[in-house]
Amino acid sequence: MKKLFAIALIAVSFAACNSAETKTEESAEATADSLNTQVEAIADSAKATIDSAAATVDSAAAATVDSVKAAH
Repeated sequence: MKKLFAIALIAVSFAACNSAETKTEESAEATADSLNTQVEAIADSAKATIDSAAATVDSAAAATVDSVKAAH
């Protein structure tokens, strides 16, 4: 997850450096759209990671409950 944020930060810094060449509203809107797309991609990736972790915890908890039931 830290790598994903680092990549996003690098991408944002390149976009910020690139926008200094042209000071038009169109380039600002394009940069904003690009950043929104990147943020959405990061959010989707984070959601997938959280869902995967939650599924792992759920299956581990179910296995523990089953093993406790079997021991009694």
